[in-house]
Amino acid sequence: MLALIAFLPILVTVLLMAVFNWSAKRVLPLAWGLVCLIALAVWRMEPVYVLGYSLFGALKALDVIIIIFGAVLILNTLRQSGAMLRISNGFRHITNDRRLQAIIIGWMFCAFIEGAAGFGAPPALAAPLLVGLGFPPLAAAMITLILTGTSVSFGAAGTPLLSAVNGLTIYVERTGGARFTMLLTEQVAFLHAIVGFFVPLIGLCCLVVLFGEDKSLKHAFAAMPFAFFAGLVYVVPYYCTARFLGPEFPALLGGLVGLPILLWAAKSGFLAPKTRWDFPAQNAWPADWRSQIELEENQRPEVGMPLWKAWTPYMLIAFILVVTRIPVFGLKELLSSIKLTVPNVLGIDGLDYELTWAYLPGIIPFTLVALLTHFLHDMTPAQTKRAWQNTFQQISGAVVALLFGVAMVQLMLNSHVNTAGFDSMMTTMARAMAALAGNAFMVFAPFIGIMGTFMSGSSTVSNILFASFQYETALLLELPPVLIVALQAVGSAFGSMISFNNVVATCATVGLMGAEGKLIKRNLIPCLLYALLAVAAALLLLGGGHLR
Repeated sequence: MLALIAFLPILVTVLLMAVFNWSAKRVLPLAWGLVCLIALAVWRMEPVYVLGYSLFGALKALDVIIIIFGAVLILNTLRQSGAMLRISNGFRHITNDRRLQAIIIGWMFCAFIEGAAGFGAPPALAAPLLVGLGFPPLAAAMITLILTGTSVSFGAAGTPLLSAVNGLTIYVERTGGARFTMLLTEQVAFLHAIVGFFVPLIGLCCLVVLFGEDKSLKHAFAAMPFAFFAGLVYVVPYYCTARFLGPEFPALLGGLVGLPILLWAAKSGFLAPKTRWDFPAQNAWPADWRSQIELEENQRPEVGMPLWKAWTPYMLIAFILVVTRIPVFGLKELLSSIKLTVPNVLGIDGLDYELTWAYLPGIIPFTLVALLTHFLHDMTPAQTKRAWQNTFQQISGAVVALLFGVAMVQLMLNSHVNTAGFDSMMTTMARAMAALAGNAFMVFAPFIGIMGTFMSGSSTVSNILFASFQYETALLLELPPVLIVALQAVGSAFGSMISFNNVVATCATVGLMGAEGKLIKRNLIPCLLYALLAVAAALLLLGGGHLR
């Protein structure tokens, strides 16, 4: 009974977001209020602890909010300067085969953008680009969402995975913070690398069957050598980066290394299919494939900016991230030492919050490079103003959701500080789940991550909500806890392709109205397939004796 009461706020969250289509910014404040009520009435926590841990959670949310702000700001700055359109047009002359265009842009370019910006930006950027190349809007939205999942766990300088680590502070301290983070990073990267090798081919299978004239898989298999090559040239640097440099670089450097190789392969015809594949003629497209609006991005005139100049901000981001994250340069220690501290939140001993603002990628490099871009790209004051205004408007909903979502999780984690003598709500739920699932829990772990992203619209939020729950359940079942959290992180990344928020945002960028439900249903099959492949890869890790 106690476990059902503890699970009630999560159940309410799932129902309101998945069934009634409420937004995260509406649901999570309500869920937090429900947790507060349960903490006071059932767990009999003192009000000062309820407010203290809630405030501590809200403060911890600032770390993620700052990163989101910087990521969205650099994206809006490049849109206003015309650099994003110039980058898009640079892809036009590489290949005219739609399968190869989908892989280059939806798989590799999206991976790079995910590493640099994240938070739903890649599909929203890439889908209009594909439409401009001649893709049906519905196909462009679908393929970009399907192909982006592998890079999501390490998107925006590793924020989704680092958020999982932040939510596991109690357990991280037992293992040692740096060691725990690297171990989790390596296992997440391994699972993604195994599944990611097959992702481009799976995406092509969906594309040719759902949008091809004869709906035959033979067209996907004809491009299989190129698809496997695309998977390989991304996941190899992706995994190596994760293993040796940590969670902030894999998506970024994987895309940075893989993109020029893939562009060369497509342009030179290396492993390319012998015959070109295309969609049916536009006059034969069904109504639901089409856009209901003329896309603003495609109406803008050609930008006279050199391609190297358009790419310069992203090159700066990659360079600054590397020199500020590798200890040998000395900047990591310096930036990490610059912090704001709130000791003993609400007078609770030991509840100290630290904001290492200079080390957050939202400040350096995202906001820094955005400011430099205003000068590098000769932006007008009006363009600069629009970039900042759009950024504040876009993140407002995420701010509300994160403040209350992280507050809720911290309260549930620390609810063991009570006068009723109960374990924390997280521990209580974990014990109940362990009793129900037994050793089969490993199969369920990635689907919990998918559910979290589906209901919250964010892999980061999903990891914040469920990483500690997954860890505690694994401990109770004597399963490898880091591997279970890795499956959570991988599942939450794949959940981005069916996340209502991501689907709505991507559809909006290509002018699709009312197609969101159809897109979620179509993307559900590859999403579930990816999760099952991740479980198989986890069993491979477990059977190989590589886990401690």
